[in-house]
Amino acid sequence: MQPNYRGYAQHAPPRAGGQHVPQRRGGIGPMMSAGPHHSVPMTQAQIHQQQQQQQAALQLAKLRSRKPTDKSLPEGVEETLVGDGDVALAYKNLRDFERRLDATMTRKRLDIVDSVSRNAKRYKTLRVWISNTVEDQFWQINSIIADTFDFSANNESSYRVKIEGRLLDDEDDTDKDEDEAKAGNDADGDKMETDSPSLPKAKPVSAKPGQRYRFSHFFKALTVDFDRQKSGRPSADTSVEWKKPDRTPPGSNLPAAADFDELTFKRNGDENANITINLYRHEDPERFELSPELAEIIDMNEATRQEAVMGLWEYIKLMKLQEDEEKRNFRCDELLKRVVQRDSGFIPALNDYIAPHLKTLPPVKLVYTIRVDEEFHKDPKPTVYDIRVAVDDPLRAKLVPFIHNPQYASMLKDVALLDDQLATLVQAVAQSKAKHAFLTSLTQDPVNFVRNWLSSQKRDLEVIMGEAPRGGGEDATGDEWRKGGRESVWNTTNARESVNVLLSKHPMHR
Repeated sequence: MQPNYRGYAQHAPPRAGGQHVPQRRGGIGPMMSAGPHHSVPMTQAQIHQQQQQQQAALQLAKLRSRKPTDKSLPEGVEETLVGDGDVALAYKNLRDFERRLDATMTRKRLDIVDSVSRNAKRYKTLRVWISNTVEDQFWQINSIIADTFDFSANNESSYRVKIEGRLLDDEDDTDKDEDEAKAGNDADGDKMETDSPSLPKAKPVSAKPGQRYRFSHFFKALTVDFDRQKSGRPSADTSVEWKKPDRTPPGSNLPAAADFDELTFKRNGDENANITINLYRHEDPERFELSPELAEIIDMNEATRQEAVMGLWEYIKLMKLQEDEEKRNFRCDELLKRVVQRDSGFIPALNDYIAPHLKTLPPVKLVYTIRVDEEFHKDPKPTVYDIRVAVDDPLRAKLVPFIHNPQYASMLKDVALLDDQLATLVQAVAQSKAKHAFLTSLTQDPVNFVRNWLSSQKRDLEVIMGEAPRGGGEDATGDEWRKGGRESVWNTTNARESVNVLLSKHPMHR
């Protein structure tokens, strides 16, 4: 056996004349150097526009910083009112009522959002009628004309099977509880009545205003299996299959192949035949059949993926299997080991653990015998099945408009505008109260008030200039503070900015 050596590219022979030609490297080389690149210089118009944008942003920031937000009246304002002093108390009571009302509305809105997001389901009864008619059977032909040599296919015996489904309303469900209890159960647990008299048609149940659930809404596929052993024509093409088309965009009408209440198919045949109708459920979110190991833990045989994960998480919390140091890890007991297949698990990986234990739900099987004999069709009776299906909670359709109401956003804007106006009025009231307190204190004791006010102003100026005494240091009473003019410390940029900040914080000093 020859050894496998690594192959190398052969060098190209040198050109005539003995000149060596360097080889070109393969691949795409760098388009630009790795060093810094010079940016394109901005024009004067772009620089001017950028400066204007910065100034506008700075102005907006100043306006936002000065925007009043406090809507509470200052303490003691009722004592300064002239006339009815109960106005301030009534305003405070209204403010308290508004806080409680906002908290209640917010809590109720969160409850509605949670209820809609959970997509609660209700179970109702879907009644299915299966019947068949026949054409050109031998007992339907009155006479045979012997001299006629017309052997067209139109005279071939055939039958037509109709599958019709209607959703029962609540009244029909209540009236038929006893009948369903007496009826037999098939392999999937669906209520069944076979060869019963024709029952009254169910009233259509609305899914949304102006829309109702149809038979095709609950199933994504339908197949019909024929009993080949009893079929007189095993080679005939008797297969029947229907699949729901892909979902259409929201707001568009459903195609006819995805929105119907009955399905009919025709086949040739002159003998009774047994068929099995397989209905594959269409649920959103999809439900799965759980394995025995997972069903024993969460106590459910069928569940959605989210319900299975939440059930497993509730079991971990109930049995206190979380690790003390790392809460994302959990220990596995004997039941969990059958699902997780290990001694410990990772909580964020619960979805991966349950994936092998989820199986597609088996189809709903409806057994029916196609009758072509004359005795049955003298008084034909359909076969009736009752199937338990899940529908959206009718309350959900009424709650959705509360969340997606376009008037809600405009109402919030109006409320925010009124709050801004109210905060401005409250700020004006606070300023008036501050002026009233200033003048009242001045009239009661003018000498001491002026002395205290000058001392307060002096301390404020010391703080502004950053020369306030700290830890026994020098105070701001030197000659440099007494000196005025353009070259004094009072004419510096720092002093002007500090005074503007102080005046903006204390409007009463203006």
